[in-house]
Amino acid sequence: MDTAPEHAPSGPPDGRDYTDVQNSAEFGELRSRYRTFVFPLTVAFIVWYLLYVLLSNYAGGFMGTKVAGNLNVAFVLGLAQFVTTFLIAWWYSRFAAAKLDPKAHALKTRLEAEDLSRTTGAGIGHQADPRDEDKGELAGQEDDA
Repeated sequence: MDTAPEHAPSGPPDGRDYTDVQNSAEFGELRSRYRTFVFPLTVAFIVWYLLYVLLSNYAGGFMGTKVAGNLNVAFVLGLAQFVTTFLIAWWYSRFAAAKLDPKAHALKTRLEAEDLSRTTGAGIGHQADPRDEDKGELAGQEDDA
Protein backbone atom coordinates (compact mmCIF):
# COMPACT_ATOMS: atom_id res chain seq x y z
CA MET A 1 0.00 0.00 0.00
CA ASP A 2 1.56 3.27 -1.15
CA THR A 3 0.70 6.29 1.02
CA ALA A 4 2.82 8.83 -0.86
CA PRO A 5 0.92 11.50 -2.77
CA GLU A 6 0.80 10.94 -6.51
CA HIS A 7 2.15 14.37 -7.46
CA ALA A 8 4.43 15.42 -4.63
CA PRO A 9 5.91 18.89 -5.12
CA SER A 10 9.56 18.88 -6.05
CA GLY A 11 12.15 21.04 -4.38
CA PRO A 12 12.69 22.10 -0.79
CA PRO A 13 9.65 22.60 1.46
CA ASP A 14 10.18 26.36 1.79
CA GLY A 15 9.82 26.80 -1.97
CA ARG A 16 13.26 28.34 -2.49
CA ASP A 17 15.08 27.37 -5.67
CA TYR A 18 18.75 26.89 -4.77
CA THR A 19 20.01 26.50 -8.34
CA ASP A 20 20.64 30.26 -8.45
CA VAL A 21 22.75 29.96 -5.30
CA GLN A 22 24.61 26.98 -6.71
CA ASN A 23 25.39 28.89 -9.91
CA SER A 24 26.52 32.04 -8.10
CA ALA A 25 30.16 33.14 -8.19
CA GLU A 26 30.20 33.26 -4.39
CA PHE A 27 29.23 29.60 -4.07
CA GLY A 28 31.57 28.64 -6.92
CA GLU A 29 34.51 30.19 -5.10
CA LEU A 30 33.57 28.38 -1.88
CA ARG A 31 33.30 25.06 -3.71
CA SER A 32 36.60 25.69 -5.52
CA ARG A 33 38.47 26.45 -2.29
CA TYR A 34 37.06 23.31 -0.71
CA ARG A 35 38.02 21.12 -3.66
CA THR A 36 41.55 22.50 -4.01
CA PHE A 37 42.23 21.48 -0.42
CA VAL A 38 40.29 18.23 -0.10
CA PHE A 39 40.91 16.46 -3.40
CA PRO A 40 44.75 16.55 -3.36
CA LEU A 41 44.84 15.51 0.30
CA THR A 42 42.42 12.67 -0.34
CA VAL A 43 44.48 11.37 -3.24
CA ALA A 44 47.71 11.68 -1.23
CA PHE A 45 46.24 9.82 1.73
CA ILE A 46 44.82 7.02 -0.45
CA VAL A 47 48.22 6.60 -2.13
CA TRP A 48 49.90 6.55 1.29
CA TYR A 49 47.40 3.97 2.58
CA LEU A 50 47.72 1.75 -0.52
CA LEU A 51 51.51 1.94 -0.25
CA TYR A 52 51.24 0.63 3.31
CA VAL A 53 48.91 -2.20 2.24
CA LEU A 54 51.10 -3.16 -0.72
CA LEU A 55 54.24 -3.11 1.39
CA SER A 56 52.50 -5.27 3.98
CA ASN A 57 51.50 -7.82 1.33
CA TYR A 58 54.54 -7.89 -0.93
CA ALA A 59 57.50 -6.63 1.10
CA GLY A 60 57.29 -8.77 4.22
CA GLY A 61 61.03 -8.75 4.71
CA PHE A 62 61.21 -4.97 4.67
CA MET A 63 58.16 -4.55 6.89
CA GLY A 64 59.61 -7.03 9.38
CA THR A 65 62.85 -5.08 9.75
CA LYS A 66 63.42 -4.19 13.39
CA VAL A 67 63.56 -0.47 14.12
CA ALA A 68 64.02 -0.46 17.89
CA GLY A 69 63.57 -3.41 20.23
CA ASN A 70 60.50 -5.33 19.11
CA LEU A 71 59.20 -2.48 16.96
CA ASN A 72 59.39 -3.16 13.25
CA VAL A 73 58.79 -1.02 10.16
CA ALA A 74 55.21 -2.34 9.76
CA PHE A 75 54.29 -1.22 13.28
CA VAL A 76 55.84 2.22 12.82
CA LEU A 77 54.10 2.76 9.45
CA GLY A 78 50.82 1.49 10.93
CA LEU A 79 51.02 4.05 13.71
CA ALA A 80 51.95 6.68 11.13
CA GLN A 81 48.62 5.95 9.39
CA PHE A 82 46.76 7.00 12.54
CA VAL A 83 48.96 10.05 13.07
CA THR A 84 48.44 11.08 9.44
CA THR A 85 44.66 10.73 9.80
CA PHE A 86 44.55 12.98 12.86
CA LEU A 87 46.92 15.52 11.32
CA ILE A 88 44.78 15.78 8.18
CA ALA A 89 41.64 16.22 10.30
CA TRP A 90 43.32 18.94 12.37
CA TRP A 91 44.69 20.65 9.24
CA TYR A 92 41.29 20.57 7.55
CA SER A 93 39.63 21.98 10.67
CA ARG A 94 42.01 24.95 10.66
CA PHE A 95 41.62 25.41 6.90
CA ALA A 96 37.83 25.33 7.10
CA ALA A 97 37.74 27.77 10.01
CA ALA A 98 40.02 30.22 8.23
CA LYS A 99 38.98 29.92 4.57
CA LEU A 100 35.61 28.19 4.22
CA ASP A 101 33.52 29.12 7.25
CA PRO A 102 33.71 32.92 6.78
CA LYS A 103 32.63 32.62 3.12
CA ALA A 104 29.89 30.13 3.97
CA HIS A 105 28.64 32.39 6.78
CA ALA A 106 28.56 35.41 4.43
CA LEU A 107 26.62 33.41 1.84
CA LYS A 108 24.18 32.16 4.48
CA THR A 109 23.68 35.67 5.85
CA ARG A 110 22.96 37.02 2.37
CA LEU A 111 20.44 34.24 1.67
CA GLU A 112 18.70 34.77 4.99
CA ALA A 113 18.48 38.52 4.32
CA GLU A 114 16.96 37.82 0.90
CA ASP A 115 14.46 35.40 2.42
CA LEU A 116 13.57 37.92 5.11
CA SER A 117 13.01 40.69 2.59
CA ARG A 118 10.96 38.32 0.43
CA THR A 119 8.67 37.25 3.26
CA THR A 120 8.24 40.67 4.91
CA GLY A 121 7.26 42.41 1.71
CA ALA A 122 10.28 44.67 1.48
CA GLY A 123 10.89 46.22 -1.88
CA ILE A 124 8.76 48.12 -4.36
CA GLY A 125 6.00 46.15 -5.95
CA HIS A 126 6.62 43.11 -3.79
CA GLN A 127 3.66 40.87 -3.16
CA ALA A 128 3.56 38.40 -0.33
CA ASP A 129 4.02 34.77 -1.22
CA PRO A 130 0.62 33.05 -0.89
CA ARG A 131 2.40 29.99 0.50
CA ASP A 132 3.36 31.98 3.62
CA GLU A 133 1.06 30.52 6.21
CA ASP A 134 2.29 31.92 9.52
CA LYS A 135 -1.22 32.05 10.99
CA GLY A 136 -2.78 29.38 8.81
CA GLU A 137 -4.18 32.03 6.44
CA LEU A 138 -3.07 33.18 3.03
CA ALA A 139 -0.53 35.97 3.20
CA GLY A 140 -1.91 39.41 2.51
CA GLN A 141 -5.32 38.71 4.00
CA GLU A 142 -6.14 40.58 7.16
CA ASP A 143 -8.14 39.12 10.02
CA ASP A 144 -11.39 41.13 10.26
CA ALA A 145 -12.12 40.11 13.85
